[in-house]
Amino acid sequence: MKIKINKLAKSTRLYRKLHKTVAIILAIFILLISVTGALLAWKSELYLKPSTQKASKINTPLLALETIEKNAITYVDSLQLSTIIDRIDYRPKKGVAKIRFDEHFTELQIDCYTGKILSVKQRTDTIIEKIHDGSILDYFIQNDASIFKLLYSTIIALGLIFISVSGIILWINPKKIKKIKNTDYQ
Repeated sequence: MKIKINKLAKSTRLYRKLHKTVAIILAIFILLISVTGALLAWKSELYLKPSTQKASKINTPLLALETIEKNAITYVDSLQLSTIIDRIDYRPKKGVAKIRFDEHFTELQIDCYTGKILSVKQRTDTIIEKIHDGSILDYFIQNDASIFKLLYSTIIALGLIFISVSGIILWINPKKIKKIKNTDYQ
């Protein structure tokens, strides 16, 4: 019985040391993920993304998507920014198209009836999202493979799994030792 207690105590000490080391390293990343996650959950309420502008609502047909894309590229080119479009959020019911770019965080909102630029703002929520998922490093080194995002997410996930499992072990082992001691003395 004494050997079993010593073995359990030794493994508990090892798990406690590993648990503490991994937890200290992960604490910064867990805090970062928690804060950015909360900001993303509240992004509309905190005005971290541009609000959708009102279109002119005139009785003309909506412009073709190619025309909207051309207007966006022309405008962004005049600002001397990259013209590579990441996505176009086309909202025909609202008469607005939101254009986001691949190499910067600018969002253009264009009136789908007139082609006029309604808004030019930074997408702060996109920056926060990239920090949240670790892809900010891929963005800065212009890596399309997302290696940092994958590595960051995998390390955090494995670390959290380890912390969870080792925490359960650290909770169970003292109970086992106590149970062995109680049955040994009876």
